[in-house]
Amino acid sequence: MTLALRACFATLIVSFVAASFVNASEGPPKDDAGFVPLFDGKTLDGWKKVVGEATYRVEDGKIVGEVGPGPNTFLRTEKTYGDFVLKVELKLEVPGNSGIQFRSHQKPETDKNPGRVYGYQMEVDPTDRKWSGGIYDEGRRGWLYNLKDQPEKQAAFKLNDWNEYVIEAKGDQIRTWVNGVPVAELKDDADAEGFIALQVHSGKQGKILWRNIRIKELGKK
Repeated sequence: MTLALRACFATLIVSFVAASFVNASEGPPKDDAGFVPLFDGKTLDGWKKVVGEATYRVEDGKIVGEVGPGPNTFLRTEKTYGDFVLKVELKLEVPGNSGIQFRSHQKPETDKNPGRVYGYQMEVDPTDRKWSGGIYDEGRRGWLYNLKDQPEKQAAFKLNDWNEYVIEAKGDQIRTWVNGVPVAELKDDADAEGFIALQVHSGKQGKILWRNIRIKELGKK
């Protein structure tokens, strides 16, 4: 191989590696074309509460969820979704564990089983652990992508302010962002579609607000 060809080959390798780093750290989709609201700002039409006894209500254009008795509670969409980009703004008014379910399902309700929700969850974690934006498999396998030893990602969540959460699910590729910071990147094929839900975790206290919930469907792969 000539010196010129070697130099050209080396340049291509460097360019490829650089492009890989750019793709791995790119921000969330910015184009809002094609997004439709999942919450009309006035009612909970299209949603239903399942499992626990937390309360959900609409106040000033926001959904307010507050801890109640019983197990984890979910406000889930009546519709299911396959491939999509979801954008949500959320704020913890009284810090408590929470999350956003997606491609999720519910077990049949019986006298002994309230119909437990299971599936992917983008975590809202106000504890010192700071794993907000990680991916947890609710009611099934546990953590799929945590933020251990990743301080830049752990710092993305703002405890006393509004946070933008973005979830992109395309085939078996799942990515999340918190306030524009790329957090989780996961390849998993356990669920191709399911409902979206807002979780209020069981506990002694906790109050969370959601607004500007919108989705862009990408079809089913």
